[in-house]
Amino acid sequence: ETREMTNREEAEIQISELDLLASMFPYEEEFVVTDQLAVAELKHYVENESAEMPSSKVQFILSVKPEVSNASMVEFSMACAFPFKYPSVLPEITVRSSLLSRSQQIHLNSDLKMYLMQNCSGEPCMLSAREWVKDHAAAYIDKEISSSSVTTSNAVQPEDIIFTRLWIYSHHIYNKQKRKNIIDWAKELSLSGFCMPGKPGVVCVEGLQSSCEEFWSRVRRLTWKRILIRHREDVSLEGGGHAEIQKQRKFSTLEEKCFDAHGARGNHMDLGQLYHFLEEKGCADVFQIYFGVEGH
Repeated sequence: ETREMTNREEAEIQISELDLLASMFPYEEEFVVTDQLAVAELKHYVENESAEMPSSKVQFILSVKPEVSNASMVEFSMACAFPFKYPSVLPEITVRSSLLSRSQQIHLNSDLKMYLMQNCSGEPCMLSAREWVKDHAAAYIDKEISSSSVTTSNAVQPEDIIFTRLWIYSHHIYNKQKRKNIIDWAKELSLSGFCMPGKPGVVCVEGLQSSCEEFWSRVRRLTWKRILIRHREDVSLEGGGHAEIQKQRKFSTLEEKCFDAHGARGNHMDLGQLYHFLEEKGCADVFQIYFGVEGH
């Protein structure tokens, strides 16, 4: 019969599995530990006989891009936590994607749990869980709503539409092709906003949440010295139709704005002009989020 694992042995396995994940998925967009303190406590617990059990469980996010035939890139995120007794007990995993409806997400997560219960007793299983998601998750996006829910669907409230505005910061934007991509993709996805090339580079896009997320996933796959979402606004529009969405927009189209600092080579932007532009659009508070200073 198998003897019970001790808490320290479980903790050691958790640490070595985290190390393995970090070496296999070195980029933050693939694997990120969301609670570094919990990991530090876990290591301390393993290395010191006298240490207390950690107070919080290790949490992390794995991203998975399945190879889907229809080439539209779908991304799934796996929000994971190790209970203290893992791997003697199963990990806690929630798979999400902007393309899954609520019922598809529930269905997917319960099937994943079933798979883990049948295949992963007492062994580290994050890689096989990730593999399962990579192979199976995309199929849930197209799964038909079962007939039973169709009959009741007219009683169900329409899903709220979410209007999103992303404020993207880049170390610099000079490259003409990237600037063209930004404008073309925004047009294709019906997003409005603006792009300020130069150093730093600022991009704002607004529109349907799914379109903003698609825009971001394309933009961040280009090569950048540094690019990130500095700020994000989400507004839930109850059953929002086209008119509701238009009402939320602060920009009419997506245009490139050049605020040249004294007609130089367009490298450094005049942030004062950017501030006044944002102020006109009712977005002055974002200036401080970007640059950490009051404008004017």
